[in-house]
Amino acid sequence: MRRPLVAGNWKLHKTVAESVALAEELLHLLGEVREVDILVAPTFVALDAVARVLRGTRLAVAAQNLFWEPAGAYTGEVSAPLLTAVGCSAVILGHSERRQHFGDSEAQISRRVQAALASGLTPIVCVGETLAERRAGRTAAIIGQQLEGTLGALTPSELRSIVIAYEPVWAIGTGVSAGPAQAQEVHALIRAWVRARAPEVSAALRLLYGGSVKASNSAALLGEPDIDGALVGGASLDAREFAAIVRSGVPASCTQP
Repeated sequence: MRRPLVAGNWKLHKTVAESVALAEELLHLLGEVREVDILVAPTFVALDAVARVLRGTRLAVAAQNLFWEPAGAYTGEVSAPLLTAVGCSAVILGHSERRQHFGDSEAQISRRVQAALASGLTPIVCVGETLAERRAGRTAAIIGQQLEGTLGALTPSELRSIVIAYEPVWAIGTGVSAGPAQAQEVHALIRAWVRARAPEVSAALRLLYGGSVKASNSAALLGEPDIDGALVGGASLDAREFAAIVRSGVPASCTQP
């Protein structure tokens, strides 16, 4: 059975002090949860402070992006070794907002994935189609293209070390979430893509859903057979809402008296 994972992407929100306060509140609410892996991804400037709060706890810290070179004359960039040095264990890569606003290409995301793996970071690699692509019936083709472009060069051993997040672009920040059946259909496609390349990996690989995940819909989404957790955006900025999403991922067998 795959262990659930819930990750909170704080995006460009919260000062360092606000980030610390949120981390402390989450630790109070979720510090004893043992059945779900929990990650939070603050801004770059808050990573060190949040990592200090969460060090030695069950809550881990992820970054929202990285550059593929370990060091050099790359003004404004942050490398994998710098992230591991402040306590990150994972990094979000290929988010649609990176693709849309900053032009991240499949080739660039692939290089970022390789750099993350080389430094021992778990890449959480995002894929997802736009509303126009879904309406045109191109969801499967777009997801396949993104998977091949970002992960196609990985070995089975490397695939074993990643997490894939399906985030339909039309559901990010819109308040509109894919229904459980819609999300499950794409997650099944993703797992089939992995199975075709690494059958020994596909059954254990964790797939997350992201896109307007809330406490009111998370249990239904996480109840689908190929959805192993959530990548949460706006709702992760509210400690109680995020805690409720995390708890919805606790397997039913663990909640029985």
